[in-house]
Formats: sequence, structure tokens, C-alpha cells
Amino acid sequence: MQRFNAQTVKENAAKAVFTLTALVSILAVVLICVFLLLGGLPGLEKIGLLPFLTGQKWKPGQEIFGILPFILGSVYVTGGALIIGVPAGLMTALFLSRFASKRMVKLLRPAVQLLAGIPSVVYGFFGLVVIVPLVRDCFGGTGLSLLTASLLLGIMILPTIITVAESALNAVPSSYYEGALALGATHERAVFRVMLPAAKSGVMAGIILGIGRAIGEATAVMMVAGNRTAMPKGLLAGIRTMTSNIVIEMGYAADLHREALIATAVVLFVFILMINVLASILKRRRS
Repeated sequence: MQRFNAQTVKENAAKAVFTLTALVSILAVVLICVFLLLGGLPGLEKIGLLPFLTGQKWKPGQEIFGILPFILGSVYVTGGALIIGVPAGLMTALFLSRFASKRMVKLLRPAVQLLAGIPSVVYGFFGLVVIVPLVRDCFGGTGLSLLTASLLLGIMILPTIITVAESALNAVPSSYYEGALALGATHERAVFRVMLPAAKSGVMAGIILGIGRAIGEATAVMMVAGNRTAMPKGLLAGIRTMTSNIVIEMGYAADLHREALIATAVVLFVFILMINVLASILKRRRS
């Protein structure tokens, strides 16, 4: 009886610890939402929601706050990163899961994990030293541009997409692959026509996480994007994203300027929520 009671106490204690941990996580999210709303809503009331979201000029000295250039910059650079990173990441995940030898997997998987652990500022220096001169020599301009930022972010989201997509592919039952081969399919057809569709939900989760990483990146983008506050004017023109704008100006902002930057963070937070909701809807439809 004492042994049973001790076991019950341990189970209840573990349950309480896990419950407390979950509540702390929920509380952290709630506190972030409250902070953003309390700090950003006063600025939105003073500036006006429509002028704030659709304004094309950002001049804090004249109390003109329009973040449309930053919204478009974030959307464009994230889209460019996905165009570059998703095909490369997906093909790498397929190679590691279904085509590479065990020796090759042992060599490449730690390299992918190492990419995930590199700090953003190191990626930024790599972009300044390698990608910026390359873009400048090949396409002209200063090299600090939307194209450069997209290339750099495309590299940065690779570990997320590769890791999640490979795990999803490895989780597909081997009977799917074996059944396709038994019906006469080749190895490549079985992988691309059977295994990949079966892992689509996990692959989409990796892409969604990649979008979150790309749209939330600040330091590396700030170092290579040119940081122009004007509307984006092409692949070779400089841009500024919402995250970069917050990082650059928050150190000296005050009063309405500071409230406008917090309101920008609110808009960014809404973007992330919309992405997560879209991912949940897509997952439910597939189910």
C-alpha cells in the first residue's frame, strides 16, 4: 500500500509540474499580447489605423508614420526566401530520407544541424562579405537589396525546412513505399508520388516554421537589405522590414515614435497569428 501511495504521489507531482509548465507558457503569451496591445493601441489611436497601415512615408521627426513600405518589404523578402529555400530544403530532405547512404546521412545531418545553430549576426556578416559583392558584381547596384536579403534568408530557413520535412518523410510507414514498388513503381516514382504526398502535412509544417523564421528575422536582414524607408522598387533596390525598423529605431525612440514602433510589433504579431491560423486550417482540411 505504501509503495502504491508513493507511486501515486510521484505521478501527481509530475502531472502538477507539467501543468504548471504549460500554464507558464500560456501566461507568457498572454503577457506579450497585453504588453503589445497596451503599448501599441494608443499610438494607433493617435495616428489612425488606415494611415498607419497604408501610409507610404516614415518620418518620425515630422510625426508621419506609415508602415506600408515595411509591410511590403517583409512580405517580399519572405516570399523570396521561400522561393529559394523551399525547393532546396525539400530536395535535401528527400535526399537524406530516401536516397542518401547511411554514411552520407551521418555526414550531412550534423552539417544541417550546425546551420541551425549559427547566430543571425554571423549569417549577416556572411551576407556582407560574400552575397553582397556577388550580387553587386553580377547584377549591379550596391548589392544591399531585396535580392540579397532573400538569398540570405533562403539559406537561413534551410535547417528548419530540412529537419521537419525529413522527420515527416521518415514517419511515413514503409508499407507505403513497399506497396508502390510491388505495384511496379520505380524508386523515384514511389518517393515522389507516394511518400511525399503522405508526408505533406509535416512538410507544410516545416514551410510554415520557415515562414515564421523568415518574417521574424531582424539582424541579418538589417545588415544586407539596405534599410531604405521608401517603397520597394525592385529586386536590386534596398528595403526595410518591420523587424529591422523596430531594431534600428527603438534605441532612441520616445513618445509617439516609440508607440508607433510598438504598434508595428502588433502588426507583425498579427501576421504571425494569421500564418499559424492558416496552417491549422490547411491541416484540418487535409485531415
